[in-house]
Amino acid sequence: MDPAELRAAIPALDRCTYCNTGASGPSPRNVVRAATDFLEHHAFEAPAEEGPYTVAFDALEAAREVAASHLGARPEDVALTRSTADGINLVANAIDWQPGDVVVRTDLEHPAGTLPWDRLADTHDVEVRVVETEAGRVDMDDLKDAVDGARLLLTSSLTWSHGTQLPVGEMVDIAHDAGEPSNARRSSSDRRSDGGAQVLVDAVQSVGQHPVDVGEWGADFVATAGHKWLLGVWGSGMLYADPDALARLRQTRIGYRSVQDMGADEYTYHEGARRFEVGTTSPAPYVALAEAIETMESVGLDTVESRVAGLTDRLKEGLGDRLLSPERYESGLVTFEADDPEATVERLGEQGIVVRSLPHPEAVRASIHVFNTPGEIDQLLDAVA
Repeated sequence: MDPAELRAAIPALDRCTYCNTGASGPSPRNVVRAATDFLEHHAFEAPAEEGPYTVAFDALEAAREVAASHLGARPEDVALTRSTADGINLVANAIDWQPGDVVVRTDLEHPAGTLPWDRLADTHDVEVRVVETEAGRVDMDDLKDAVDGARLLLTSSLTWSHGTQLPVGEMVDIAHDAGEPSNARRSSSDRRSDGGAQVLVDAVQSVGQHPVDVGEWGADFVATAGHKWLLGVWGSGMLYADPDALARLRQTRIGYRSVQDMGADEYTYHEGARRFEVGTTSPAPYVALAEAIETMESVGLDTVESRVAGLTDRLKEGLGDRLLSPERYESGLVTFEADDPEATVERLGEQGIVVRSLPHPEAVRASIHVFNTPGEIDQLLDAVA
């Protein structure tokens, strides 16, 4: 599938100039059709044929395999969640927090990556250390100081505020080595959490824009979702968990899908990430997720990156001094100054151009994806001017 074919398959693009994929992507017809076809089969035919549970569980496992492959992971290391925030909360609530434990995050995080720790500070007397940044960049020396003695580092792979790519692998090394002697540093191929702080990555702005290989990152956990750059539907989240990292958790949630044998006298959690899954859930969002991943892979992430780089270069050149994102391409997120961001977003919306305002920095953000066109970039620039 080429970008023009993808664009033609997205009905919302017939009605507006959509530049807000960083919030939620417009889904193609085939992605929505995959979900609705499954729902009809599950409700109308499965009860009289294979059985609704068989159909549901087969669909979930098929989606898990597709999702894991896209993340560079094994299927058994991926849990199907409802959203990125859901995945972050699953990890946050499976750690046996003690008063005085330390969580580190950057000041670039989405509320999905800040609120769980604020709550733990209230309920468990956890200390939250915030690494201050500049223009969407993290100073590694500041990070080293912050993670000393910490239990967990939360970081985005790609910032929602500036569209900057963060050096996840380097940050993982620093966190895992926290408190270790300098001669004990591990190689990038062995970034595992047998010591130091564990690392949880919010990757929702990366997946669908750039290739993601969780093995290369070496993080303990990676939370993401399919409704943004993958162009899936709401309710399709993914949580990668490194097998060694699971041993340091204390599971509190449990259900028949969390355990190896729900009929056994004594329960045993699944060895892998599926222990985070509790009970009955609709497979439809995950059927759509698998279709969305396969659709974006058919377009090709190299094509996505190349086309988005050209489009964002065009947009950034036109914005000039108002640009707050990096001048060189890092992602499809382009943040720029406006006298009144909320009023600007409303005014552009009246002209059929969909963007969003940001709270920090107070600015407007456009999200440019592979389905956008040079003409739409020019339309956006004219409207902003």
